[in-house]
Amino acid sequence: MAKENIFTNFVNNLFKKKYSVPPNSSLELGNPKKFLIIRQHNQLGDLLATVPLFRAIKEKYPESHLTVILSPVNYQGLVQNKYIDKLAVFNKKKLINPFYFIRFFRLLKMHYDVVIVPSVVSISFTSNLLAGMSNSKIKIGPESLQGTENKSAYFFDRRVNLDWSLHPELNVYVRVLDVVKPFGITTKDYTAEIHFGEKDLRVSRNFIKKLKLNQNERLVGLHVGAGKPQNRWPLAKFVSLVNKLEEKYDIKFYLTGSNADDEEISYVVKNSKVKFGLFLNKKISEVAALISLSNLFITNDTGVMHVAGATDTPQISIFGPTNPYIWAPYGKNKRFVRKSDLIADVSVEDVFKLADSILAAADQTQSFLIVDKKNNAE
Repeated sequence: MAKENIFTNFVNNLFKKKYSVPPNSSLELGNPKKFLIIRQHNQLGDLLATVPLFRAIKEKYPESHLTVILSPVNYQGLVQNKYIDKLAVFNKKKLINPFYFIRFFRLLKMHYDVVIVPSVVSISFTSNLLAGMSNSKIKIGPESLQGTENKSAYFFDRRVNLDWSLHPELNVYVRVLDVVKPFGITTKDYTAEIHFGEKDLRVSRNFIKKLKLNQNERLVGLHVGAGKPQNRWPLAKFVSLVNKLEEKYDIKFYLTGSNADDEEISYVVKNSKVKFGLFLNKKISEVAALISLSNLFITNDTGVMHVAGATDTPQISIFGPTNPYIWAPYGKNKRFVRKSDLIADVSVEDVFKLADSILAAADQTQSFLIVDKKNNAE
């Protein structure tokens, strides 16, 4: 540990001499035209939660040009996003390629008016470094996060203390804006968006066509996997839930996922009375398109939860150790259920009641049930 601290301090001091800028307390940004947002260190859910920030910038500066740097893993999450003018992928493994290095270095050295590094979960030295290396007049980033000092805050001239101790359950879709609110950049719309094209819709419609969905049947999707084991609702409960829903409603079910979810998907398929369509290893935009055409989507607390959250489709998210008031998708039609830190404590009846209320309301009104997020079940 001591050796790591010595190395970290050495690296910090080295970059501090090269890229340190004096702090500037001004809250005036002038009339910026070119923005650079660096979000390369985030998982998919964190990335989609940044959409309100993109929207806020475009609302405040509608003629501005917005460039976003993100990771190769999450690139697809923002493809076709209407607020972003240019996407760039930062791939550390490719930095040894001189052609890639030069191209990326040129991107950083383009003239920007403002560079921003949003932070809601952790501070990324790499993101801060990229901001420091960028050719930008104004550099905005965290001075501290939840009381923890950002030791590389010297990369930023506009430094913001981010602390939600007085509002510990503030949703992450709202938190992401706190880094720019002091500068008058905000929005009233905190929802995420995933933009998909006609090709994505065509893939989804062809999939639905193969399910042979008739006019009276509902389309319900489920995501039974999750990267973190503690975020996986017991598979036997998913099986009981779909069997229970199928007994009351005419439903065609489908499962989303990837090769990483093979074991979970196989279990549900083998042990359920119903037949499932399998929509596996698809692009994020294709998954979003299919969910948008569905009557209901039920998911564990994982990245696909945020993909579904970016659509208008009614959704039920099942939570365990994570606080849903912070991490549940923001907006109408979005409901969650949680009992304790153990996701297994959520009963089949808990989820069935929510699904039943949504599907029954659709029967009566021919439209989806609108649920205010404050009234979500816990």
